[in-house]
Amino acid sequence: MISNRTFLFDQPQPLLNKVVDQVSKVVFGKRDVIEKCVVAMLCGGHILLEDVPGVGKTLLVRSLAASIGCEYKRIQCTPDLMPSDITGVSVFKPQSGSFEFSPGPLMNPVVLADELNRALPRTQSAFLEAMEEKSITVDGITHELPEPFLLLATQNPLDHEGTFPLPEAQLDRFLMKLSLGYPDQAGESAMLERHLQRRPTDKLRPVLLQEEWVELQHEAAAVSVDDSLREYIVSLAAATRRHPDLRLGASPRASSALMRASQARALMQGRRYVVPDDIKNLAAAVFAHRLLPVPEARMAGRSARSAVEAAVASVPIPVLRFAAIR
Repeated sequence: MISNRTFLFDQPQPLLNKVVDQVSKVVFGKRDVIEKCVVAMLCGGHILLEDVPGVGKTLLVRSLAASIGCEYKRIQCTPDLMPSDITGVSVFKPQSGSFEFSPGPLMNPVVLADELNRALPRTQSAFLEAMEEKSITVDGITHELPEPFLLLATQNPLDHEGTFPLPEAQLDRFLMKLSLGYPDQAGESAMLERHLQRRPTDKLRPVLLQEEWVELQHEAAAVSVDDSLREYIVSLAAATRRHPDLRLGASPRASSALMRASQARALMQGRRYVVPDDIKNLAAAVFAHRLLPVPEARMAGRSARSAVEAAVASVPIPVLRFAAIR
C-alpha cells in the first residue's frame, strides 16, 4: 500500500521534468542519461560517468548542481592528489594554540571527482567513507557531510594511459554507471550555436532550493514497493549470480540500489508506487558495472550488460495486485 506520509509536493513530476528540461538545454540530445542522473540523485545515489574526454561530463554535473540549488565543488584527480586534499586537514592555529579542522572539497553537497581513475588507489579509497556513511574522519574525528551529499565521478576508459582501475568494492558504491557518448549531428550543431552566444551554464537558475531537493529525496524513499516487486528484484540479482558468463554477480547492495532507483523513477513518472517497467528500465544501469564477466565471455565480446539483459528476459514479470497500485 502507498505510504501514509504527508507529502510537501502534490505533483513533483513537473518540477523534476523542469530540472531535466533545463539541463537538456545545455547537454544536447542526452535526455535519457539526464533523466537517469536525476533518478540517481533523487534517491541519494552516486553516479559514475565513463566516457572519452570532451563529451560534456563535467558540463552535465555542473548543470545538475545548478538546477537543484546545491553548491558544487570539482576535484581534479591526478596521481599526486593526496587524501587530505579531498577530506580536509587539521591546521594548527598559533593564536589559540590548538588545531582547527579546515574542510576539503568533499564537505559540499555536490562533488565532482573528475577523472577519478587517474588518482592513486589510496586517494580513491578516501572517497569510500563519504560514499557509504555520508561522513569523513580526519585525525580520529568524524565530520558529518551535508544533506544531500552527491558524488558524481568521471573516469576515462580503462585502456587510456595513466589510469588506475577502481576496485570492485568502490564500483559497488556507485548507484549507476552511465555514458554520454558522442552527440548526434543535430545536437552537436545546436551546441556550437549555443556556445557562440555565451558559456552554456551562465543563465542556469535553480529550479529547486537545496532544502526542497532533500524533501523530494524523502518523498522518493516513501514511494510504495509491492512485495512481489521486491521479490522480482531479488530474483534478478540471483539470476546474475547464476549466469555462466559472470564470476561475480549482483550484490545485496545492488538489489537495494535498484529498489531505491525504481522508487525515484516512479516519482519522476508521477506515481507513488513502483511498477515492473521502473525496475526493467534501470536494471542495466544499476547492475552492470558491479558484475565481473569471466575471461571467456570478454574474449567472445559478451559484456556484463548483456548478462543483465538476459536476466531481465529470463525472470518472469510479476502481476501486481490491484491494491498495490491504488
